[in-house]
Amino acid sequence: MASSILRYLKSEGVQETEVLEVGGGIGAVQVELLKAGAARSVNVELSSGYEEAAKLLADEEGVSDRVERQTGDFVEVQDEVKAADIVVMNRVVCCYPWMERLLGAAVVKTGRYLALVFPREKWWVKTGLVLGNSYMALRKVAFRSFVHPVDEIEALVTSAGFEVRHTDHNFIWQAVVMERVA
Repeated sequence: MASSILRYLKSEGVQETEVLEVGGGIGAVQVELLKAGAARSVNVELSSGYEEAAKLLADEEGVSDRVERQTGDFVEVQDEVKAADIVVMNRVVCCYPWMERLLGAAVVKTGRYLALVFPREKWWVKTGLVLGNSYMALRKVAFRSFVHPVDEIEALVTSAGFEVRHTDHNFIWQAVVMERVA
């Protein structure tokens, strides 16, 4: 579903924009936006385990001079992060138990577009996450996934002055790009 938000953002034009990718892993989405003309990108990632691969990817794609990486929980470090024209959260909302805090921080940092990919609110997705979370609990892994209500996600963001501009989905994931209008 990252390809869906990338297609939409590129069609709207990303030239000279600043990008903030939250939970971007190795930074594949930010790299694509930089290659499409974005000026700079910051990636705030919870895990430091991605750093070596992220540096390698940025070097290989020739964008390392325009990438800044920061490790930490975005909600906790948000005051240290500059606002950006485009904020991307690809498969991040489902990894955070406090959706309201995460999206609240994201809307404050979004200048124009907030692009999200999160699990669809369907029984088969919820069942899969219950099974996955049960397996994690059995393995004594603290990580859990969440299916946050789509109407609550959209209500929180639209109440902050955004309108939905693009939606797409596949069997598991839903992509939404919202634009700040107020």
